[in-house]
Amino acid sequence: MEYERVPVLVVGAGYAGLSAATLLAWRGIPVMLVERHASTSVQPKAFGVGPRAIELLRPVPGLEERLASVWAGIGDNMRIAIAKSLVDPEPHMIMNDEQEELAFLADITPARLVGAPQAEIERILRHKAEELGADLRFSTELISLDQDADGVTARVRGQDGDRLVRAEYVVAADGYRSPLRQMLDVPVSGKGELGRMCSIMFDADLTGLVREREVTLWYLQNDAFTGVIVTGTGVGSHVLGVNHAEGEGDFTERRCVELVRIATGRPDLDVRVLDTASFAMAHVLADTYRAGRVFFAGDAAHTMPPTGGQGGSTALQDGCDLAWRLWLVLTAQAGPAFLDTYDAERRPIGAVTADMQLANLGRRMPPAARIGYPEPLDDPAGVLIGYRYHSTAIIEGPGDDGSVLEDPRVPDGRPGSRAPHVTLDRHGRRLSTIDLFGRDFVLLTTAQPWIDAAQLVKTRLGIRLTPILVTDPSTTQREHTPAHPLTDTETRHLTDAGSHSPTDALTDAQDGHLTDAGSHSLADVEGRFAEQYGVRGGGAVLVRPDGYVAWRSRDLVPDPTTALDQALRHILSR
Repeated sequence: MEYERVPVLVVGAGYAGLSAATLLAWRGIPVMLVERHASTSVQPKAFGVGPRAIELLRPVPGLEERLASVWAGIGDNMRIAIAKSLVDPEPHMIMNDEQEELAFLADITPARLVGAPQAEIERILRHKAEELGADLRFSTELISLDQDADGVTARVRGQDGDRLVRAEYVVAADGYRSPLRQMLDVPVSGKGELGRMCSIMFDADLTGLVREREVTLWYLQNDAFTGVIVTGTGVGSHVLGVNHAEGEGDFTERRCVELVRIATGRPDLDVRVLDTASFAMAHVLADTYRAGRVFFAGDAAHTMPPTGGQGGSTALQDGCDLAWRLWLVLTAQAGPAFLDTYDAERRPIGAVTADMQLANLGRRMPPAARIGYPEPLDDPAGVLIGYRYHSTAIIEGPGDDGSVLEDPRVPDGRPGSRAPHVTLDRHGRRLSTIDLFGRDFVLLTTAQPWIDAAQLVKTRLGIRLTPILVTDPSTTQREHTPAHPLTDTETRHLTDAGSHSPTDALTDAQDGHLTDAGSHSLADVEGRFAEQYGVRGGGAVLVRPDGYVAWRSRDLVPDPTTALDQALRHILSR
């Protein structure tokens, strides 16, 4: 049997697998994805995508706009509460006004929350991946896998029989029970399976029970059952999740209708059941995210209770994260050891996020039942968009405290942190520093010697690196003419800060990529760059493709070329 050869094989078409396939294809890496089901999910499953995941997805042309259009068709706000039913006169409100409670995000990122069900997000990612040339094979299951020093051999079984696939790397995004994790004897930890939930997708007229153009997420606690109801999801109208023990899976249509009526508080409600599915709620963490040439992502790496809404966003981030790391190694910009940084960086984040959601679940349980559960975080903003990385791909500054979370509202640009949002200007058009990240490494500096050094180092190392000179707006344009001025086509996506939806803020007119020729000059119109990025006169900050600060020199050094060269070689395991 002949091999089919591909650099990356992705197993599983959930959030992690589809985001990995999409971002790899966008970066020009041939990728094959196999999924044992016939299509992406029909059930809404997870709801909502956080701003950090959107930051990683938005560099792909048109993707952010497609995702936003789904939310625009569903609603404008979301409320979360604990109640007996939708007619409970005294619900315990957890979030009464999403726009108000998450307003701080507008000050730290141009990316917006997308309130959409997983089924719709998966559909969009699938179409985008296929548009970009990814080879997606549904009704195809991985049967076996063998590794050697040069790659992986996988046997996959589709409707036309078995095939052998030879890949350099595998992304294991094959779900909570992860057959690949079991094949490779990867140990797990955590509290394990916590129970099961039956998801009932139904159609009903809830006029008078819920507000128009608002998603209602009610955690239900009544004498009949505990669970959750999500209304206005845009897929199947509404969803009721009912907690149940193993073996209590007899959810007939009649019983489902009865449960929906209890949940809504309308005993005579006309209900049409569209679909049912049962899944495990669990707290399971893989003890390593890497086994040779196989990398675990999504539920295969970290299964968490749905309480908190970050499971889906974390899975999307895993896929995006693996894509840029694999791209660097497969294009010889980074050494093979660079891939070890995926486990070093993402596993602590998966654990803290899973623990947060477990703590949230405990808050909704009787006190006796939550013994052994972690305490809820005082401020979840750190998990939402303020986590930090520590690995060889980060050159930490002196005295770094090694923290995993920080307050994203008070950034300081230290290595290992997400690069802060600062408004910049190009010929009267505003953009965020966040808009500059996603494709390549970016060097931000206020001194021309760093720009010159970047031009030399990127050629010497053969890497994608875009240097950007951040200028004082009072300086004349003539004094800081960029080495590669932007054309009208290149600036077509630069819009008012806060409403920008970029493909790339600085683009090459030919291929839509961040230009790899020359440098750019942008004005610090609010005078915040030096403070937010922690640099003084002449300093420089190196930002990775994922928008994280990899290295910083607070000041101009005598030999910037050597300093930048050494930093990049260390970061890239060269």
